[in-house]
Amino acid sequence: MAILVDDGTRLLVQGITGREGRFHTGRMIESETKVVAGVTPGKGGGDFEGVPIFDTVHEAARETGANASVIFVPPPFAADAIFESLDSGLSTVCCITEGVPVHDMLKVSDYIKMTEATLIGPNCPGVLSPGKSNVSIMPGDIFLPGNVGVVSRSGTLTYQVVNELTQRGIGQSTAVGIGGDPIIGTDFIEILKKFEADPETGCAVMIGEIGGNAEQLAAEYVQREMQTPVVAYIAGFTAPEGKTMGHAGAIVSGGESTAEAKSEALRRAGIRAATNPSEVAELVAEALGKA
Repeated sequence: MAILVDDGTRLLVQGITGREGRFHTGRMIESETKVVAGVTPGKGGGDFEGVPIFDTVHEAARETGANASVIFVPPPFAADAIFESLDSGLSTVCCITEGVPVHDMLKVSDYIKMTEATLIGPNCPGVLSPGKSNVSIMPGDIFLPGNVGVVSRSGTLTYQVVNELTQRGIGQSTAVGIGGDPIIGTDFIEILKKFEADPETGCAVMIGEIGGNAEQLAAEYVQREMQTPVVAYIAGFTAPEGKTMGHAGAIVSGGESTAEAKSEALRRAGIRAATNPSEVAELVAEALGKA
C-alpha cells in the first residue's frame, strides 16, 4: 500500500513546457505514472509527448480527472500555482520549486488549513510510491516496492538511504521529500501519521537535519502514538553555528537545533538513530527482522 500517490493518481504538471517541467515529465511518464495533463498559461491546445496542455488547472482537472499536481513554475509564481491547484480540488500538490518567498508561503500555509488537500514542499523532491506513481524528481530506478516508508527534509539523503535499502533487498512503500524551507506544507508528524495508519508500512525512516525543532516534535509524537518502528538519521553534525547549510531552514540557531540535540531527543524517545546514512539500512533490517 502507498500514501499520497498510488496507481490511482492522475497527475497534471504545472509548468510542463519549461526546461525542468519537460525533463521530469518525461521521466515520470517513463516510470508509468499517469500524467494526464500539463498547464502553461497561453499554451493551451498544444501537447507534450501526447499529454494535452491547458491554460488553467481548473480546466485541466475538469477535462482529464486529474487529482494531483506537481509544480515546476518559477519562484515568483509558485504560490499562485499552489492556490490554483487547491482551488481546483486536487488532493495532493507537490511544489518542487526552490526559492519561493517566505511571505508567499505564509499565505499558502494559512489557506491550506481551509482545505483537505496535502501540500508537499516547496523546495522538495516530491513523492514516489515504487511501482505505482512517481510525482517527483527522484530517480525511480533506485527504488524497490516494499514496506518501508521514508520521510525526509533532504532530497539527496533520501536517494542515498533509499539506494542503501534497495541494495539490501528492502523495498519502500512511499518516499516523501517534505522540503527544507522554514515554511512547508506538510511536516514529519503528518507523514508519520499516514505511515502509522498504513497497514502495509512495517517500518518508517525519518531523515532530518539541523535547524528548527521539527525532529524533536516528531520524536515526541512517535513515542506517544506510534506502534510502527521508526529509524532516524540527522544530518549536520559538523555544521558551524549561524551558517545556512544547503536549505533555508538548515541553520544552527540554538542548542535544540543542532544535530547532536536532535539525535539525543530521538534516542530518548526510543527511536534508533543512525550515525551515518549507510547505517540506516542496517537498523531497518534489524527492525524488520531481516538482519
